[in-house]
Amino acid sequence: MNPDFRHLSTIPGIAVDLRYAGPHNFLGRDLYGSHDCAWLHVQAASALERVVAWLALKRPGVRVLVLDALRPQRVQQELWDALAGTDLQMYLAEPTRGSIHSFGMALDVTILDEAGVELDMGTGFDDMTELSHPALEEGFLACGDLTAEQVANRQLLRDAMFQAGFVGIRTEWWHFDCGDRNLVRATFQRIL
Repeated sequence: MNPDFRHLSTIPGIAVDLRYAGPHNFLGRDLYGSHDCAWLHVQAASALERVVAWLALKRPGVRVLVLDALRPQRVQQELWDALAGTDLQMYLAEPTRGSIHSFGMALDVTILDEAGVELDMGTGFDDMTELSHPALEEGFLACGDLTAEQVANRQLLRDAMFQAGFVGIRTEWWHFDCGDRNLVRATFQRIL
């Protein structure tokens, strides 16, 4: 009931399928259990509303699908520990520093088409290969590992998110932060 947070069910025009609340993630199991993690900080929730409005104008009929929102610190630690000793830890924020998800200021998202099917982004959520890296898309397009349609779908997602104030990262097409990471870590409440 903290007034700084807003439940995803209060945001019209989105769909929600929290992948860490079920087996459709890289660990293959439910990490949230009985905890309701369908929350965002009010600032991120307002920005998500701007994403919905922009998509309604630019591509009517499509919807944002939220794959992850508020991720408690304990879950971030569990993910980090699962990848201990591997190069794959580069895909996670180090828990002592804190994931922006743990402040309710990050989203993992994709787009559903008019029929409710996820747009083809070239990889699925939680793909821990270079093919998921936005920074490498041009090279993968040139060699045929990504199609023009897949890159255009990723660009549509980025355009929708960026115009609302979200910032992407170089390694995951689905991840977006709301606001400056350092400021968020210094001034926002982390959910343990």
